[in-house]
Amino acid sequence: MERTHMDRVEEEIRRLTDFLVSRQEADGRWIFCFESGPMTDSYMILLYRLFGTEKEAIHRLSERLRHLGGDDGVWKLYEDERGGNLSATIESIVGLLYAGAIQPDDPVMRKAREYVLSQGGIHQAGSLTKVMLSLIGLYDWSNHPGVPAGFLLLPWWLPVNFFDFVGFTRVHVAPILLASDRKFSVRLPGPPVDFTDWLGTKPSLSRHSPNERLFRQEIEMGLSQVPRGTGPLKTQALKRGERFLLNRIEPDGTLYSYFSSTFLMVFGLMALGYPKRHRFFRQAMQGLERFLLPMEKGWHLQETTSTVWDTSLITYALQEAGLPPEHPAIRRGVDYLLRRQHTRFGDWALRNPGVWPGGWGFSDINTLNPDLDDTSSCLRAVAPTCRRNPWALGGSWNRGVNWLLSMQNRDGGWSAFEKNTDKSWPRRLLPFEDAHTVWTDPSITDLTGRTLEFIGKELGWKGDHPAVRRAVRFLEGHQETNGSWFGRWGVAYLYGTWAALTGLASVGYSRSHPVVEKGIQWLKSVQNEDGGWGESCRSDVVRRYIPLRGSTPAQTAWAVDALIAWHDQPTPEIKAGIRCLLDMREKNDWLMRYPTGAGLSGEFYIHYHSYRYLWPLIALSHYRNKYGGSG
Repeated sequence: MERTHMDRVEEEIRRLTDFLVSRQEADGRWIFCFESGPMTDSYMILLYRLFGTEKEAIHRLSERLRHLGGDDGVWKLYEDERGGNLSATIESIVGLLYAGAIQPDDPVMRKAREYVLSQGGIHQAGSLTKVMLSLIGLYDWSNHPGVPAGFLLLPWWLPVNFFDFVGFTRVHVAPILLASDRKFSVRLPGPPVDFTDWLGTKPSLSRHSPNERLFRQEIEMGLSQVPRGTGPLKTQALKRGERFLLNRIEPDGTLYSYFSSTFLMVFGLMALGYPKRHRFFRQAMQGLERFLLPMEKGWHLQETTSTVWDTSLITYALQEAGLPPEHPAIRRGVDYLLRRQHTRFGDWALRNPGVWPGGWGFSDINTLNPDLDDTSSCLRAVAPTCRRNPWALGGSWNRGVNWLLSMQNRDGGWSAFEKNTDKSWPRRLLPFEDAHTVWTDPSITDLTGRTLEFIGKELGWKGDHPAVRRAVRFLEGHQETNGSWFGRWGVAYLYGTWAALTGLASVGYSRSHPVVEKGIQWLKSVQNEDGGWGESCRSDVVRRYIPLRGSTPAQTAWAVDALIAWHDQPTPEIKAGIRCLLDMREKNDWLMRYPTGAGLSGEFYIHYHSYRYLWPLIALSHYRNKYGGSG
């Protein structure tokens, strides 16, 4: 190994370390933007118009919307999205109209209409987009598949019930059911808007489709087993939905800490008669405004904050880079994370009773909805400190580890939020094809690999442990024929393959096993000429690997890190990947901002502003730590 090469690695590690330490807040957290497409900005403009407030924020949000889209009337979710994105275009146009940034006779409206109709019209847009249009009176509720409000009354132990959805889906579905039952909509102040000639082709799935009839029959059968309370079933169902929402409002006023669910909650509660001046709405708006962050152009309203996630990853990365647990930045980061450990029972306890809370959530306002990835990430970050102070911090460590391990599913894998929540009926019976990836919470390879990596590295468990054996079998059974693994929460096959390979390495899996060899060979086969890796968000849509015409920092770091985990000496592929990461220091093109986080397939992708710093720092540190004495 050339010493000048390692000198460059050391220099970049120091630069990234110094930069991240300088970005830490006084209370220990790191704040980086959780950036998505135009949906949240547009919908926040609608809320401001609804409540008649904040003209400056409306202007700033619309400024970003115009920046995201060109003058051709088309908006995209990622740079290489073919032709544009139908829902993003509709949402952007609606937001700009109600912001007063464009008028109905603006040329961009004509171009947008032509594009929308070329894609089949509003009828072909995403489900949430059409719900938004219905809530503001621009799309008739009769165009939506009908789901009776009585569905909310079905107890969780029936074969078909509301709690078969994962929690973040439930908090979106419940307010929609309340509003759709009342056919509720509001007229917002602004120019007269008519999208009648934007509707396009009517969906082939009708209100009387076989799937919908079967779903309604299941609900009717379930309701026949529900004890009769006082008053009509519909009234009971609406009250149940109302209580469900109110019981899941976070202390900051948001519903489950998400913008989109909070947006829907506003209209769901209004449908039940809550006045616009109600304190719930005032608190919700105050909570949502804390999601606003300034951008290169305008402001962005984040779907949520990624503060716990970013802080845990950065605290871990800095320690891998060489900062000791007693360093002030690490102490502050660990203290912040320990303050964010959950102590409240949430919906996760329904299928995992008898386990004490101890997980972590994604955002700093999340107190109810812990997830597996944040929990393992936080535990990685605090592990060195807990080892040095077992008497003081052992309780927090034990609660976190116990919660994490208790969430392993029957099939051996780990899911994101809840345990054993993957019934097939939502995918079979519900006529919302764009939401098939978010109905339930199946075991996934990226979460299973990440959890295994923590278990092997921090707990020392190896392949002879029963929990490890079950997880390994899950990963073996979910490898693609080409050797890759699909990742649910990152883009996509690079993310899943990195998580699976590093997880298997940490628990002592054999290097000679065909599963490992196939995974390594696949990574090598998709390496770019510049030495890096890059994968399109389109992979997440078509469910096969689609290369990106360039390399991104996070995806290159993931691939390099996976190869480092399995090679005792640096290979040409590893060295080329490291050189690519070093060369990215001077770049600031679209590849450095490409979204590598996944939310809803084809409709929601995330550019984590922290990723271009922390993932390269981790990969470079692992490279230095493993190979620093070579050559």
